[in-house]
Amino acid sequence: MSAAAGIEDLLRELAPRVLGTLVRRHGQFDACEDAVQEALLAAALQWAKEGIPDTPRAWLMTVASRRLVDEWRTESARRRREATDAALELPTQAQPTPAGQDDTLTLLFLCCHPSLSLPSQLALTLRAVGGLTTAEIANAFLVPEATMAQRISRAKQSIKSSGLRFNFPPEPERADRLRVVLHVLYLVFNEGYTTSSGPRLQRADLTTEAIRLARILYQLMPDQGEVAGLLALMLLTDARRAARMTATGSLVPLADQQRELWSSAQIAEGVALITRTLGKVPIGPYQLQAAIAAVHDEAPSGDATDWPQILALYEVLERVSPGPVVTLNRAVALAMVNGPRAGLALLGTLDTDERMAHTHRLEAVRAHLLERAGDAVAARAAYQRAARMTASAPEQRYLALRAARLA
Repeated sequence: MSAAAGIEDLLRELAPRVLGTLVRRHGQFDACEDAVQEALLAAALQWAKEGIPDTPRAWLMTVASRRLVDEWRTESARRRREATDAALELPTQAQPTPAGQDDTLTLLFLCCHPSLSLPSQLALTLRAVGGLTTAEIANAFLVPEATMAQRISRAKQSIKSSGLRFNFPPEPERADRLRVVLHVLYLVFNEGYTTSSGPRLQRADLTTEAIRLARILYQLMPDQGEVAGLLALMLLTDARRAARMTATGSLVPLADQQRELWSSAQIAEGVALITRTLGKVPIGPYQLQAAIAAVHDEAPSGDATDWPQILALYEVLERVSPGPVVTLNRAVALAMVNGPRAGLALLGTLDTDERMAHTHRLEAVRAHLLERAGDAVAARAAYQRAARMTASAPEQRYLALRAARLA
């Protein structure tokens, strides 16, 4: 690892801890977040030249705190902030977090507060907890940097105007708030694993960041089965990343991937996580998805995959967390067990579901099952429809090629 990469990793690890400490002490998420961003920039420049200080977290705390003092000592804010400024001491070492309290976890809950829109939750999580720059987040979601900057600014203003406090959610709210946090991390990972639009199939920076944040969450909440389930799901899915595309950039479906390219270390870690979790805590959708991913990853080949077990897991998942995407995946498993016509019949139940109207995946799966059923004409038409519906260039190429082969 290069020195620059090591500094970047350290800054991303320290950023939420420093920000959490500042917000806990002083409130004002927006001002504290701006101060931390300036401290991170200063650190990236200075540490690259002079080396990492002995106490990097204390260094960041000092620089960010000075930034706050400078802001609060402006003429317009002097009178309102005199008491705060007098009390504020620049720490030479970071103060410890109170017993039983973790600022990173509280910060995650704040960034994923239900009062914020989903785009705001995603952007704030990646910026405040993930340590990504506004430009990096904008690039990930294919929007102009100015647009993402406005989105982040509005999100911080929403926190300020709504009076949200930097407090760990009370017990009655905790389960619902945790579901929001997990959902945001899940969306970040999915956008990285299969980008929704643009020239690239995947964004390793986003999947890596989602896994890093999920690890932090698991370290903080190891007894939460769905936290372990989400981390396991990410690891077991990301393990296949190197085999998903050819050297020329063509998409490779799961059944055709070279399994020797899969990460055995990630598979082993993911399987161990889900093995320790299943049956010991209440079952949830992330645990079930991880179990399905584990069955795929442990199969020596596509033909040797235990499809009856996968189908049984999808049936449980549909009872626990029903939805059109689950039904779509269950249709694939059903086709592998009972034949493509059985899968197509189940797919037909989704034709009137408006939630599937803006995704290409229903037509892509239909095309695959029609091809397996021997209906080349209908399969070709479905592949073409799917290709027109997706904004992902690699998926467009793959679907168009499948259609052309059936001409």
